[in-house]
Amino acid sequence: PHPDPLPFRRGEGEPPAGCPAEVRSGAQCAERSGEFFQGCWISGLGTQGSAQARNPGLKGVIPSGLKFGVWCFSGVWCLVFGVCLSGCSSIGPHTVARDRFDYSSAVADSWKEQTLLNIVKLRYIDLPVFLDVGQIVSGYSLQTGVSINGTVSAKNAVQGNYIAAGGSAIYTDRPTITYSPLTGDKFLRGLLEPIPPQSIFYMIQSGYAADFVLGLSVEAMNGLRNFNISTAGQRTADPEFVRVVRLVRELQLSDSVGLRVEKATNNLPATFFFFRKQNTEPEVQKQIDEVKKLLGVEPEEDRLRLIYSPVRSAPGELAVQTRSVLQILLALASFIEVPAEQINEHRAAPTPNTPSEEWPIRVKFSKTKPADCYATVPYRGGWYWIDDRDLKSKRAFGFVMFVFTLADTGKVETPPLITIPAQ
Repeated sequence: PHPDPLPFRRGEGEPPAGCPAEVRSGAQCAERSGEFFQGCWISGLGTQGSAQARNPGLKGVIPSGLKFGVWCFSGVWCLVFGVCLSGCSSIGPHTVARDRFDYSSAVADSWKEQTLLNIVKLRYIDLPVFLDVGQIVSGYSLQTGVSINGTVSAKNAVQGNYIAAGGSAIYTDRPTITYSPLTGDKFLRGLLEPIPPQSIFYMIQSGYAADFVLGLSVEAMNGLRNFNISTAGQRTADPEFVRVVRLVRELQLSDSVGLRVEKATNNLPATFFFFRKQNTEPEVQKQIDEVKKLLGVEPEEDRLRLIYSPVRSAPGELAVQTRSVLQILLALASFIEVPAEQINEHRAAPTPNTPSEEWPIRVKFSKTKPADCYATVPYRGGWYWIDDRDLKSKRAFGFVMFVFTLADTGKVETPPLITIPAQ
C-alpha cells in the first residue's frame, strides 16, 4: 500500500510523455511514484472514482474501453440470468397435453388404416396381418450452458480489450415405440369364434341401429338365414329375415323391445329378449305379432331367452347364430370397388349381386391418392379409401373396429416384439 492516502500527485506544466492524450490539453496529469498512471480499466474504475472525488482536477484517466466493458458485463449477466431461469423450469408438464392427443390421434389413424388394408386384402384372398402398438415411451431432455471470457490489455496494446460470451442448448426428443404382432392360438380363436349373442343385443340396447347390427353380425335367427358371402360362394338373405330385422328396428325406435338379465336354473346369468306389453299402441302391437309369427314364437310368449344356435330347440328361445370377426370382415370386403380387369383375371373375388344402395359400406378405388377421405391405404398400384362424407360407410367401419373389442383377441403372453427408437 502506498503511504500517501491519495496516491496521485499533480503535475505542473506540460504533461510529460506517456500521459493520456485526453488530458494533454490540460495543465495537470496524474503521476504515481514518478510514473504516469496507465492503470487497467478494472482497477481504474475504483481508482478514478476515488481519485476524482478527492482531486477534481484529475480527468480522463480511465481508458475508453471501460464503458464498453461495463455494457458487455450487463448484457452477459442478463444472458446468464435468462439461461439459469430457463433451466429452472421443467419441459415435462407442457408436453403432456400435446403428446397425449398427438399420439392418440396417430394410433387411431394407423388402426383405421390397418383395418381397411386387411379388409382390402381379404377381397384379394390375401393374408390379413394385425400389428398392435404395445407401448409408447416418450423421453425429452434439455441441456443448457453458458461461457464468458475476455482480455484486458494496456492502453497501447495491439490486441486491445474484448469480452466474449457464448451459450449452448441441446434439446432431445426420443420416443420408443414397441409393436406386437397379434398371432397365436388366442388371437386366432378371437377371429374365428362367433361373437356372443348377448354382446350383439347389448349393442342394440345401447343405441346401435338394430337392422344394421343384425344384418351385419347375425348369420341366422330362429332358422331365418341372412346373406352369406365367403370364398365358397354367395347366398342371398331370406325375405323373412330381412322383414324381421326391419320390424325390430321399428320396435327399437318405439322403445317396445328390451333386454333383461336373470338367473337361470343353474344359477348362471341368462339374457332375455322381451316385448313390452304395457301402454302399447295398436300399430306397435301389430308389429310385435308379426315378428313373433315370422320367428315361429307363440303369441303369448313375451320373453325369449337368447342362445347361440341357428335354430331353436325349445319354446321360449331366440336362437341367434352370430358371425365371427373374420366373417364380418369378409362380408364387408365383398363391397369394395375393385377394377374390373382384376376381377376378370381372378385376382379378386367377384362383387355380389346386391344393389349398390343396399351396400353396408362403400370402399372406393382410385389411381391417385384422394384428398378428402376418412381412411385411405395404398394397395396393388392404387388407393382404396372411404369418403369422409359417407356417414353410412363410416358407421359400418366404426362398428367393425368396435367389434374387435367384443371378441377375445388378446395378445399372447410372450409375443415377438419389434422396438424402434425413433430419433
